[in-house]
Amino acid sequence: MSYRTIVVHVDQSRHAEARIALAASVAASQGAHLIGAAMTGISRFIYHGATVDVARTVLAAQLDELMARANLALDRFDAIAGAVDGLSFERRLVDDDAAAGLAMQARYADVVVISQFDPDDPAARLDPELPAFVMLNSAAPVLMVPFIGAPPVVGEEVLVGWDESMPARRAIGNALPMLRCARKVSLAVFNTGDLPRLAGADIALFLARHGVNVEVLREETRIGVGSALLSLAADLGADLLVMGGYGHTRFREVLVGGATEAILSTMTIPVLMSH
Repeated sequence: MSYRTIVVHVDQSRHAEARIALAASVAASQGAHLIGAAMTGISRFIYHGATVDVARTVLAAQLDELMARANLALDRFDAIAGAVDGLSFERRLVDDDAAAGLAMQARYADVVVISQFDPDDPAARLDPELPAFVMLNSAAPVLMVPFIGAPPVVGEEVLVGWDESMPARRAIGNALPMLRCARKVSLAVFNTGDLPRLAGADIALFLARHGVNVEVLREETRIGVGSALLSLAADLGADLLVMGGYGHTRFREVLVGGATEAILSTMTIPVLMSH
């Protein structure tokens, strides 16, 4: 079992190069096909009620500029992906806004790779809710790359956050191709209460039967679980965090849970998250 299709967000962000390089590394290690998806920024819904030709005539100048920018970003994707020996890849130009376009592309992929929101990056300021929106609306798990940078290789030392929830279970199932390749997987269970010796045992057996080298860590914390996970990841030298993502979306609004918000805003290592 391995990933076969990985989609990476391609734009003109200053973090795009690191994001693409990480996606290419994961794709190469999994023998997956890598798709670089660049969105023009024009929502596909603008064409509703009019023919595509009419819409393009009205918006011709704006579309030409946006498409030119997207293609420049895709040229950079081609250069990075093309430098990886044997990597199968393609560029894809999508008429849509970034968040909706990525959520749509994720329907046909095993993983979608995006970046953490960086408030100091001009290219990201237009859509600060993009990471949370894609995570909450993606049929595939989302691999988020922190804006402080990422290691050249991820998935050798993995920390998994486990709370017996459906999102956490989905995250584990979606991460199995990477977990099976990891040197070590630490599964963290926080504040286990009256049954500390049993917490995490069932899911650890599930992982072990899939060939995962897993160790259960039962931790107590008085700080938020998101902060506790990041602190534990630093102590363990983990290069990847796997966890469930919590929240829901409303029109023009994204609402996420406390631990999810903490991770989205303060992540220090790549995070694979499933809703």
